[in-house]
Amino acid sequence: MALPEPLPDNPLKWDGWRNYNSPNPYDRLCLSFDEGPSDQQIEENCRKLLVWWQKKLPLKNQPSNPISQLLRGGMDEAPRDLVEARTELLNPVGRAKIDTKLRAGLKNVAREELGKFIAFATSGGFLSIDDESNLAQLGVTAGLSEPDVRALIEEHLVKTGATRRVTAPPAAAAPAMGAPIVLPSGHQPTAPVRLAVSAVPPMTVVDDFRRLLRLSGLDDDEMTDDQRDALCNMGENLGLTGGQAEDLIDEYLEEVAGLPPVPAAPAPMAAVVVARPAAVKAPSVASSAVKPAEGPVAKQFPNFSPLSRAREKETFPPFKNSLEMELLLVASGAFFMGSNSHDAAPHEQPVAQTTVTCFHMAKHPVTNAQFEKFDPSHKNKRMPNAGDDHPVVYVSSLDAVKFCQWLSAQEKRKYRLPTEAEWEYAARGLDGRSFPWGEKLDRGDLANFADKRTNFAWRDAEIDDGYAETSPVGAYPKGVSPFGIEDLAGNVWEWCLDFFALYPGKERMNPRGPENGAKRLYRGGSWKSRAGSLRATTRNFNLPQYSSNDVGFRVVCECP
Repeated sequence: MALPEPLPDNPLKWDGWRNYNSPNPYDRLCLSFDEGPSDQQIEENCRKLLVWWQKKLPLKNQPSNPISQLLRGGMDEAPRDLVEARTELLNPVGRAKIDTKLRAGLKNVAREELGKFIAFATSGGFLSIDDESNLAQLGVTAGLSEPDVRALIEEHLVKTGATRRVTAPPAAAAPAMGAPIVLPSGHQPTAPVRLAVSAVPPMTVVDDFRRLLRLSGLDDDEMTDDQRDALCNMGENLGLTGGQAEDLIDEYLEEVAGLPPVPAAPAPMAAVVVARPAAVKAPSVASSAVKPAEGPVAKQFPNFSPLSRAREKETFPPFKNSLEMELLLVASGAFFMGSNSHDAAPHEQPVAQTTVTCFHMAKHPVTNAQFEKFDPSHKNKRMPNAGDDHPVVYVSSLDAVKFCQWLSAQEKRKYRLPTEAEWEYAARGLDGRSFPWGEKLDRGDLANFADKRTNFAWRDAEIDDGYAETSPVGAYPKGVSPFGIEDLAGNVWEWCLDFFALYPGKERMNPRGPENGAKRLYRGGSWKSRAGSLRATTRNFNLPQYSSNDVGFRVVCECP
């Protein structure tokens, strides 16, 4: 999570200051364990928060001031707690222990939430094949392993005496409405409603959700807002949109009340992708979409819980290759690709939710020294005064692709250029920021762009970034992205795998642009760019064979 820029002086205008004494060191520094903040982000957030609290110290002499009373405990304790959190997170051993404890907590939460769904699915005394399959999807997508899910189901069946239903029920069978049902929120209906229900229809998503609603035995007077939220979440976890689930709940309540039901409007089944589940009082385990029984098979867009992302980080740790490239994991997630900003170009629209599965990305662009291991003759193309650690330039996209092929053969791993979606996701993270570090580019320690040292008409004469042309890679650690990737804004444009095409304006998973075309995309802006071109959604493109003194590239490595 990005701290507000600047931090509001008034504590009533943001809540982050309240985290100073949280048992979670990440929370104290307004960071997210899920996003795996870099050491630079830890240092920067600690510094900003300490400065904020230091400015509040004069309030200690104003005990009657309402703000002083609000901050009273923090003025003494916050500096100590913030420094303690910083020290713990910058110690690799200490941070590993904290991460292990947080992962265990996430796993317990996922087990508890899945347990509530298991209880709901077996409330009739049996567990159907379809329900067990859906529960398995819920558990695995929430981050639990398949053995964990199986063990949890078996444990519940043994404990409750519920049995598996191996064969389909008789055609005339209907769900029993008289048995008390325990909702995940803990509600126990006092007067279950008996409904005349026809035979159980095929297990489409809509039919499955209607069955769950009827099992609840709730009517309009009994159903609280929290319980409605819980049921709505279940609908979304089955693959309904929020609106479809709400419509089906309304239809059910009218049926219970004896009113002629107004059927919910039919709509194509669309899986819901959630970048970071919102905090709710009811279960919110993420799930893959359930395929409808009829019609074309729906493409599945998995949700990614913090636990599943934490397991990815354990499975695919960062590594260094033979060229001393540091490759960091970009964990799976979803974000809104594109921009509706007033300064966005038309081809940055329409905005659409996009899911990207995990991959490793180089922390820095490919340097002169690294590229020249592949092509020693390129040393003659270096920019004047550019050292080994400057990004390689005067490389076409064709050169970049050949480098990736060579490196793949050398390392026995799959290296390539990032897709446009991967590049933008790595730069923006889950919160959809405008720049890798946040929302503004108003100082010189974030990126290398057209500043006062350049002679361009569009330069920003008020900012000095320290370089007139390219800078060494890693020169702007404060411009780091949510995934710890540096130099994604400025210095050099970076070739992507995709050729240019307009956005389709629909939800996609691991989108890949055209594999052929007249022009190939590059992203990120360069030392020659105006500040606005460094926005993470900015798209630029040129001929595949084009090369320039401000275009380079970085690599990604696919997770096995």
